[in-house]
Amino acid sequence: MGCAGSTPKSDDSSKKLKKPKPWKHTQSITPAQLKQMREEFWDTTPHYGGQKEIWDALRAAAEADLALAQTIVDSAGIIVTNSDMTLCYDERGAKYELPKYVLSEPTNLIREK
Repeated sequence: MGCAGSTPKSDDSSKKLKKPKPWKHTQSITPAQLKQMREEFWDTTPHYGGQKEIWDALRAAAEADLALAQTIVDSAGIIVTNSDMTLCYDERGAKYELPKYVLSEPTNLIREK
């Protein structure tokens, strides 16, 4: 009988992805503004460290439906710490943090008519 938590988890790298919880931006934004924020984030990811291939895989997963996103992160060897993909690691231990706005739309998104 071991201590609680002494058994290594074998399912860490295959955590099932879930949609991010609903969130609200500090101010209402339009879909165009959201798109620009996302582009700026993805354009600057090399400055956050990590591997370009992992960032590319995370972007593809963030822009895909959940089933495809799961396949992408699994095949890229990405370790998903938070099931909404806000915190991930690669096999070398590099950390990848994704803001909610690249993963889902805010609840106060302005719908253009």
